[in-house]
Amino acid sequence: MSSNDIHVAVAVIKNQSNDLLISLRSPDVHQGGLWEFPGGKVEAGESALDALKREISEELDIEILHAQPFKTIRHVYSDKTVVLDVWLVDKFSGEPRGAEGQAIKWQSVDKLNQNDFPAANRAIINSLVLPERYMITGDFSDLAEFKVSLEGALKEGISLVQLRCKDLPDSEYLQLCKEANSLCERYKARLLLNTSIDVFQKTDVKGLHLNGQRLHAATKRPVDNSCLLSVSCHTLSDIERAEKIDADMVLLSPVNETASHPGVLGMGWDKFSQMCSKTSVPVFALGGMRENDLNNARTAGARGIAAISCFWNDIE
Repeated sequence: MSSNDIHVAVAVIKNQSNDLLISLRSPDVHQGGLWEFPGGKVEAGESALDALKREISEELDIEILHAQPFKTIRHVYSDKTVVLDVWLVDKFSGEPRGAEGQAIKWQSVDKLNQNDFPAANRAIINSLVLPERYMITGDFSDLAEFKVSLEGALKEGISLVQLRCKDLPDSEYLQLCKEANSLCERYKARLLLNTSIDVFQKTDVKGLHLNGQRLHAATKRPVDNSCLLSVSCHTLSDIERAEKIDADMVLLSPVNETASHPGVLGMGWDKFSQMCSKTSVPVFALGGMRENDLNNARTAGARGIAAISCFWNDIE
């Protein structure tokens, strides 16, 4: 973080209904009149968590009992650069009130409107609307097995699915899209297609995934904002490209060694965390992931994990 950056601790506060607490900025301050996630500046010599507890006590008259790191966001405005140290607060004591005279309200995640928030807060919303588990489809022998495996994962709570079938002819892939989309709609899951733009445009699916080659071939966002766009990244250059085309999420890999590439060492959590800190785009850790890696991913600044083997229900 540059010495000129303004370091801010931000709280995403959840109640028992999983609604989020937001507050209205005073009209006479920077980005005034917009809603925001509460928080404030980190003072010299103060940790981000200590600053968060102090600011939330002052602003909302509550005491934070439990908070965990959620994401770090660096955003450049025309007149300043802010670094948001975002924490998820799921336990607190007291009843929140606008202790500084500001309006506050509880809002469900699906009702958050990005246009009502400062630009730096919009990356928080992007992360909040995404689940922590991103499944990539694995092997199957026929359509019946595919449907059983996919539905099994959806029944277990998977709600973000990438349909990846590299060697399948377009006609068969399109048929598979219809089956996958029907199942995902039934379970209220989001489907993304790992395919060419031409094939994608022949479907009514509202999600696209770009591999590295397609990412660097894109000069602008290839889908409109009603669709989800995820991209594969391995380097900071890839991440910069993802930001340029306004991707909604990044799959950053490989974190660990994978069965498909034995002997190829992953970047490890330290390097992964460093790369996550360079972008405000939600990042999923990919490569050798297991369910128990979710906490590591969160701590490293990721939204969650992406995987095939630990989510895909192979039929034996």
